Amino acid sequence: MHGYGPTPQQQTTSRPSPATLTTVRVILVTVTVLSCGLLGWVAMLRLAIVTRRPRDWVLLVVVMVLNAALFAFIVGTPDDPDDMSDASVLLMLLWIVALLAGVITYYLYVEIRHYSSLRSLGSPAPYTAPAHPAPLPYQQHPAQQQQQHQQHQQPQPQPNPYTVQTPPPTPTPAPQRLDQVRAELDELSDYLRKENREGEGR
Repeated sequence: MHGYGPTPQQQTTSRPSPATLTTVRVILVTVTVLSCGLLGWVAMLRLAIVTRRPRDWVLLVVVMVLNAALFAFIVGTPDDPDDMSDASVLLMLLWIVALLAGVITYYLYVEIRHYSSLRSLGSPAPYTAPAHPAPLPYQQHPAQQQQQHQQHQQPQPQPNPYTVQTPPPTPTPAPQRLDQVRAELDELSDYLRKENREGEGR
């Protein structure tokens, strides 16, 4: 269980360079071919050590047995090739060709595939920095809080300096209005009385 920070990456196994692998393969294949398959167990031993799989160790033992049997067969043949039968010559040729083709093909295929899988598994994943958590409100400076509060407030409408404000009409006092109405009624009643008197006099 790890704390904060990047997790430690697992240490990848060291692999030879491609040039080194190519050189080793060329040497082992050349030795196998020049020895007519009798030293094919060397390539199989190298493969078993690299892969460390039980199947490759079993095949190493099989190749060593075939090599020993081929060596015993060659030693048991007459020194003069003319004394060998056609069946013996054909059997020896098929034995050598099958041993060469089987050892070289299997060795190159399995070793190349083994190192390709190591290369694909050993490539480290790209490191991504951990995202920092957002600061909590109580961690902010008071000035920052005030600035954010002002930003969230709605702007107040500003008054237009070019508009002319008309003052509201001042209401006339109610007593003055009543006096005026009363005076008009008195004048009207005086006028009606005068008209009545003039009519009676006629």
